Amino acid sequence: MRGYIVTGTDTDVGKTVFAAGLAGHIGAAYWKPVQAGIEGGTDCQRVAALAGGRARILPEVHVLRTPCSPHEAARRDGVVIAADRLALPAVDDPLVVEGAGGVLVPFAQNLLAADLFARWGLPVILVARTTLGTINHSLLSLEALRARGIAVHGVAFSGEPNPASEDAITLFGAVRHLGRLPRLDPLDARSLSAAFSAHIRTEAL
Repeated sequence: MRGYIVTGTDTDVGKTVFAAGLAGHIGAAYWKPVQAGIEGGTDCQRVAALAGGRARILPEVHVLRTPCSPHEAARRDGVVIAADRLALPAVDDPLVVEGAGGVLVPFAQNLLAADLFARWGLPVILVARTTLGTINHSLLSLEALRARGIAVHGVAFSGEPNPASEDAITLFGAVRHLGRLPRLDPLDARSLSAAFSAHIRTEAL
């Protein structure tokens, strides 16, 4: 199966925006298997709007009410998250899968996000902020992925330019720099498509 897993160094680092830009750019099916938190809309709804009709949105397996780690959101909703129910969907298009939070976010007892990534077998794109602390968070995330034998396709940055941090992560993490998406205002399908083409190294995708 062709495609990528999009994960982040933390929550709210811009991975949903990057996933929308990626899915729209390559004409992919987009899948977020577990949505935790529904106030203000779901990530699937956001990607559908930001991809401008160029991505096929697949339904979630679990939609949980509380915006917290999936294992706790599931506990509060009385839901059991099982790895076997989260098998990759069979699609003919490329597939963009978005995780929840960071690399070691728990989905259930003895089931972390990275454990699912290892099962799925797709290469991972790590989305990282450019703000203070990103070097440590990014290198730890890369180590956790590689400890499980997960292929890392590259790191995509989000925010204002920070060449020193970006260079340190690519050097010490031995990882490909895929570009940096700036903060967009307004953020819509047109501005995201233009920024993705201008700032992301699309030839590496």
